[in-house]
Amino acid sequence: MDSQIVNNDVRVRSHIVETYSGHHQEVCGLKWSASGQQLASGGNDNLLHIWDRSVASSNSPTQWLHRLEDHTAAVKALAWCPFQGNLLASGGGGGDRCIKFWNTHTGACLNSIDTGSQVCALLWNKNERELLSSHGFTQNQLTLWKYPSMVKMAELTGHTSRVLFLAQSPDGCTVASAAGDETLRFWNVFGTPEIAKPAPKANPEPFAHLNRIR
Repeated sequence: MDSQIVNNDVRVRSHIVETYSGHHQEVCGLKWSASGQQLASGGNDNLLHIWDRSVASSNSPTQWLHRLEDHTAAVKALAWCPFQGNLLASGGGGGDRCIKFWNTHTGACLNSIDTGSQVCALLWNKNERELLSSHGFTQNQLTLWKYPSMVKMAELTGHTSRVLFLAQSPDGCTVASAAGDETLRFWNVFGTPEIAKPAPKANPEPFAHLNRIR
């Protein structure tokens, strides 16, 4: 609640290696880029910051590289693109409902899509150019989008409360979702990588809901 971000290296005694100060309210989203050089942070103050480690210092709070003020609600959902290092997707809360795409080198907003509901989490497909979003009120659904057209490919329902977290299996095919309804659900949403696809089966069921754990 102090709006501070602290980067700790647990391998050393003086473990605070960088501090980041720029939000005015609670920080509710954090995500490192694949290179580990840039950090995206979202807050309840509707702000999205991009921080760069190359200008970071443990002696004083680091200045943000970009302060992005386009969202009109809290920014919790953040996801760095696996096939384009400077592309970040962010999602806004119930008063915003948008997924926005950013060039983190320039700070430019590349696109904005109104999803119609609170965006709680975002996850890129490692194998295809697709993005999965999870939502809150009213449907508590997962939505699969084709990138960059943002054509809606599927909506997955089953949770009865907002879907707060998404995690991808190591092979990139299965997604686990965790929600306020106290269940984990597993989805065969991203399919099988092209190089390993088996022979087609009769009446395939893509996007099948595999199981749930209470």
